[in-house]
Amino acid sequence: MARLMFWGLIVFFVCCGSSFAEVQEKPNILLIVVDDMGFSDPGCYGGEIETPRLDSLAETGLRFTQFYNTARCWPTRTGLMTGYYPQQVRSDPIVPKSRLPQGTKLIPHYLKSLGYRSYHSGKWHVPGAPLPCRDGGFDHSYELLDHDRNFYSQSHRLDDQPLPPVKPGKDYYTTTFIAEKTIEQLREHVESTPDAPFFAYTAFTSPHFPLHAPQEVIDKYRDHYLEGWDKIRDRRFEKLTQKGIVHTTLSPREESVGPPYRFDNLASLGAGEVFYPVAWDTLTEEQKRFQATKMAIHAAMVDCIDQQIGRIVDELKKLGLHENTVIFFFSDNGCSAEIMNRGDGHDPNAIPGSGQSYLCLGPGWSTASNTPFRRHKVWTLEGGISTPLIVHWPKGIAEFAQNGLRHDMGHIVDIMPTILELAGASTDNESGRPLPGESLLPAILGTEKTPRDAIYFSHEGNRALRSGDFKAVSTATNRQGDDVWRLYDLSTDRSEQNDLAEKMPEKLDELIRQWETMTRQFEHDAQRP
Repeated sequence: MARLMFWGLIVFFVCCGSSFAEVQEKPNILLIVVDDMGFSDPGCYGGEIETPRLDSLAETGLRFTQFYNTARCWPTRTGLMTGYYPQQVRSDPIVPKSRLPQGTKLIPHYLKSLGYRSYHSGKWHVPGAPLPCRDGGFDHSYELLDHDRNFYSQSHRLDDQPLPPVKPGKDYYTTTFIAEKTIEQLREHVESTPDAPFFAYTAFTSPHFPLHAPQEVIDKYRDHYLEGWDKIRDRRFEKLTQKGIVHTTLSPREESVGPPYRFDNLASLGAGEVFYPVAWDTLTEEQKRFQATKMAIHAAMVDCIDQQIGRIVDELKKLGLHENTVIFFFSDNGCSAEIMNRGDGHDPNAIPGSGQSYLCLGPGWSTASNTPFRRHKVWTLEGGISTPLIVHWPKGIAEFAQNGLRHDMGHIVDIMPTILELAGASTDNESGRPLPGESLLPAILGTEKTPRDAIYFSHEGNRALRSGDFKAVSTATNRQGDDVWRLYDLSTDRSEQNDLAEKMPEKLDELIRQWETMTRQFEHDAQRP
């Protein structure tokens, strides 16, 4: 009976032509974005890392299985905040000293006229955008500018004003502090504007390198990964398949593909560092321990994120905001194969995971984190662009629909129109450029499939276009496209193993032409004032 009533209401509102926002109280919206987390890292997406709070959000909400980002941090954040592909607004590639085109609104600009208050905490990293509070429309912002330190950030701002650097030894960890600021903002919201809906954007910098985490959390995973990335990867793939999240084969490790950028001083990181994702059994015992420790730190970083998400959700419940808050959770790109030594540098005598160390996950474990897909962050193969998307909304998602999977294709540019439909906001923009995304609300409610023409990708010479189940992709060589396009049928081959270019040349040509047409249009858009 409850199911019939739910669908009856949906049909009634559709037939009457009423917008969604006209038939219910405007919801609060919480965007939670993490940095460099792989597709299969959370437990609810097949991982072994302890993520009980994310798992709970998925069990009482929804999981999307084919949701995409842009393969890199700043383009994803640009697409998220503006609703445009980053190429349309001068963000990828970044036009030197450019600003976003005139009339480009950010999410808070659309929501302000509807009475929303807007808050930001964490990473910003939207090239050419105004400061979050001054011109970005946020009422309060904690902006973390230092991405090379997790225990003593040297550059951060509160409401656009610089904060003192954090001194080493202070009780500070970026993940915890970002969550603290979100919680403070929510409390202030209830105290000062209890009747207003809110939009909150919580952008964690973890688990992006450097690998830093509290030692007591690292110790939970200390010996867990000594069995190696091959066994972990097989186990994750089995879980993903059992859960119905993927229907494909497991891509092989690409032993000749290392990090996307050169790093010529591997020895500075220690004798256990490995540049390529070789078979685990070929490593020395020293290499195995070093690599297992790195993955233990990565797992601890994800674990800490989950704990802090739990604190935020608990606060929503205490404040009476939980039932009508829509929570979106996703990652800005696939897991990273990068190996670098930046910031304060790496002290080989420091405890791994401490503030004096500077380690990156590397391609071996990144391959496992992106199970079952190929490649990593930067590439437009599935491993670089696929992310979990969890949507949780107690008041809006019927109980019988909870713990469901949504196989609709989606992209980061869809978040803006989804939020606008939830809030009942207009998508009018002074620039005259229509938003390219589609609202995911019909898919979230289960009323219909999300309409989709094509999804576009371009980053550092890596190019791709997905149309329906088919995907054309060209992998960069030295950051330049190699003009060798491949064609895959992702309905059965999301691991991108069976190139159909020779069997279906007309289909491939069709997708390439569409990619080229969209590229020309985006270049034209970016040239506007």
